[in-house]
Amino acid sequence: MNGRPGGIDLAAARERIRACVHCGFCTATCPTYLLTGDELDSPRGRIWLIKDMLAQPNMAPSERAVHHIDRCLSCLSCTTTCPSGVDYMHLIDAARTHIAATVRRPLLDRLTRALLPAVLTRRWLFRWLLRAGRLARGLLRPIGRHLPGRLAAMLAMVPDRLPTRGLAERRITPYPARAGSGRVILHLGCVQPVLRPAIDDATLRVLSRHGVEVVITRQSACCGALDHHLGREAAAAAHARANISAWEAAGPVDAIVITASGCGTVIKDYAALFADDPAMAARAARIAALTVDISEYLAGLPPLPRRLAPGLPVALHSACSLQHGQQVKAPPRQLLEAAGFAVREPAEAHICCGSAGTYAILQPEMAQALRARKQAALAATGAAIVASSNIGCIGHIATPELHTVHIVELLDWASGGPVPPGLGGGWAEPADTPEKRA
Repeated sequence: MNGRPGGIDLAAARERIRACVHCGFCTATCPTYLLTGDELDSPRGRIWLIKDMLAQPNMAPSERAVHHIDRCLSCLSCTTTCPSGVDYMHLIDAARTHIAATVRRPLLDRLTRALLPAVLTRRWLFRWLLRAGRLARGLLRPIGRHLPGRLAAMLAMVPDRLPTRGLAERRITPYPARAGSGRVILHLGCVQPVLRPAIDDATLRVLSRHGVEVVITRQSACCGALDHHLGREAAAAAHARANISAWEAAGPVDAIVITASGCGTVIKDYAALFADDPAMAARAARIAALTVDISEYLAGLPPLPRRLAPGLPVALHSACSLQHGQQVKAPPRQLLEAAGFAVREPAEAHICCGSAGTYAILQPEMAQALRARKQAALAATGAAIVASSNIGCIGHIATPELHTVHIVELLDWASGGPVPPGLGGGWAEPADTPEKRA
């Protein structure tokens, strides 16, 4: 098996394994180890399993290895902690690719793993199934406590009310750009425009207030993360190629702006995805270099005038994909504080909430335990509003008491936009603004 994305670079994987000195620092920050206390549910333990697995690359790994590798969230908290700089992200990716190529899972597991990317990467199909899910949830409510964990997790994703298509998906820019203020591509992705179109609409409004021209390409959709984390590298690469071609065709831009940090981590890694593809390597590297989280981009612009009274408490949930995957830590807090919010940091801010893309469906028991732990930490801050940067975290954490919204929705609200839908009613409207009068 040579290179990527067609297979595993065994030499690179073995070098990453050798970098691990088995010091155990990672066990203090690994969410699954904190829950189970099982060494094989820690990064160090998984590295041992991967070492054994790749020693015989033509053989299927053991059930034990698959079980513990499946339980990894890819939160990458271990990479922030590791004193040896082990490249765990690409190591666990290689393990998943190897498992996908060599292991024949039970039929129901195979169907689930094929269904999730097939549905979630197609907005029209996802919308249709959410509508069907609302009906199914009503019919199955009497036996809800007895439903299989994965089915119950899928039904839990179904919102009570499906939002209408947002401005961004309809390619409506609310205000004109100003010459010289910047030109960016806004990546919509696949799940977020269906579940929370208000996030990208808020982004459009905030960027428009800065006079930035926003380009939204029709040909781009899924970043490839859903397939990538299931070990389906060929499918992930196909999504990445489509995005790269679409964004290149859009002409020169200052940045590719991402509002779902889970997408951002994968897109910023496109260079690694195509490192062994001579036709794509340089193109992928250029796209990866242009990619920024919305908080990174806005941190480079002057603050907008405040339209809300300062001091509203907000608990900041830093998504793992942002703080660990991209090492973006300061901008979200700085932006919220500049907008007038009183930012509160929860205990265990570095620990994953348990969402992790499809993880909440494939590993529902672990995901629910981590969600309860995170919700308790956020509630302890005393803030009724929680700000995050990733659609998976937002949907996973939210409760009637924890109003969970995207950071950019709060920045939009504070600078004259509407109350974020995730807050519900009873919140102050911003003061009179030129936008309202228009």
